[in-house]
Amino acid sequence: MPLTDTAVRNAKPGSKTARMFDERGLYLEVSPAGGKWWRFKYR
Repeated sequence: MPLTDTAVRNAKPGSKTARMFDERGLYLEVSPAGGKWWRFKYR
């Protein structure tokens, strides 16, 4: 299921790094400091 714009904007930092997965290896990483980065896992 793809991530929505609302879900990305409302992602709050926690005590650990959180990963919210989208599709086919794309995910949003939310750091405890509040930074948000798009990551892509590939092989």
